Amino acid sequence: MGGVTISWIGALIGLAIAIILILKKLNPVYALFLGAILGALIGGANLEDTVNILVAGTQSVMGTVIRVLAAGILAGTMMKSGAAETIAQAIVNQFGEGKAILSLALATMVITAVGVFIPVAVLIVAPIALSVGKKMGISKLALLLALSGGGKAGNVISPNPNTIAAAHGFHVELSRLMIYDFIPAVFGLAVTVLVATLVKHKGVKITASDMIETDHNNRDLPSLRRAIVAPVVAIVLLMINPIGEIFHISVLASFKVDAMYILPIAGVLGMIAMGHHKQILAYSASGLQNMTATVLILIGAGAIAGLISASNLSTEVVALIKASGISGTFLAPISGILMAAATASTSTGVILATGSFSKAILDMGTAPIAAAAMVHTGATVIDQLPQGNYFHVTGSSMNMSIKERMSVVPYEALVGGTMAIVATVLYGFLF
Repeated sequence: MGGVTISWIGALIGLAIAIILILKKLNPVYALFLGAILGALIGGANLEDTVNILVAGTQSVMGTVIRVLAAGILAGTMMKSGAAETIAQAIVNQFGEGKAILSLALATMVITAVGVFIPVAVLIVAPIALSVGKKMGISKLALLLALSGGGKAGNVISPNPNTIAAAHGFHVELSRLMIYDFIPAVFGLAVTVLVATLVKHKGVKITASDMIETDHNNRDLPSLRRAIVAPVVAIVLLMINPIGEIFHISVLASFKVDAMYILPIAGVLGMIAMGHHKQILAYSASGLQNMTATVLILIGAGAIAGLISASNLSTEVVALIKASGISGTFLAPISGILMAAATASTSTGVILATGSFSKAILDMGTAPIAAAAMVHTGATVIDQLPQGNYFHVTGSSMNMSIKERMSVVPYEALVGGTMAIVATVLYGFLF
């Protein structure tokens, strides 16, 4: 790529510069581009080679960009129509206040799993959580852990940008990755409920002022039957091919329709089912707006991926792991953990991990689908740090101080860590 091989030192320096600039609050897109440029120049490229490396890198992520933009229509439908809110309320009502923590965690898991961004999912369920928590005497810490842990579990089985990036980064089907992540997600949900139950009386309780400041105005929400049309259509269409391959049904196995088609179709059918066909343009525009930041970061991460691909870093990483005697399988979850921690973002962490280390991970003999699952779940471990928006948005949803919000971080890491460990054991060693 670019007619020159970059030294691994230059590639690492470029990656480090990008991460440091992100931590210093420079716009992530500019940070990634600047890191890629400086890394290429330090690594031995001239100005022309550097441009070629960046262009080739950004071109490599265009497949992911297209799918993420397509997913925006489904996301916009679920968020703007009130469908996600309807689903959340239905789950909480079904389980009742006696199983409050389970119902809140499951509600956030489900609406994240059907295509709603995890911070938005937490914001949607938070008013319900505050109401239930005040009646039941459950602390803010336990409530936010239930929402965040459930959201993390749903996020790894969702058609959201992080899953799309993980699937495309290792060239596997989105639906296959969603299936592979299902068992880790169930373990994540179980740990969320268990730990949140244990700490439900620890920390600050809900007060009347929290209810006034956080409560949402009542909206004219769609019925549950109409609200689930979009996610049901998406899930059914995405699962046709994997089910056909698992059960050797040739008719189903031959159904190879990309998520790029399925997610917008599901979104539009959902709008029609809810009687919101006149809002197709508005909901699509909202979904596109929500996806814009992720797409820009994808392009920036593509530049870093171009730098790494043009370097001999993968070869050096593989040689180092073999010399150390440590199983190369651990590179997948560790890369996801470190990149997501550095950027405080699941999506950005997955994008950087796949762009920077996918070749090294695959060179160690790890199967692509296993690698995708391990990187993806690894990115959920400590992606909730203060340098990212998720930390602050979710803290505000519970009217928490910075100190109170920080107290939840270790418990969230337990949930993500559980999913990463389960995925690593299952797909890195057992299967």
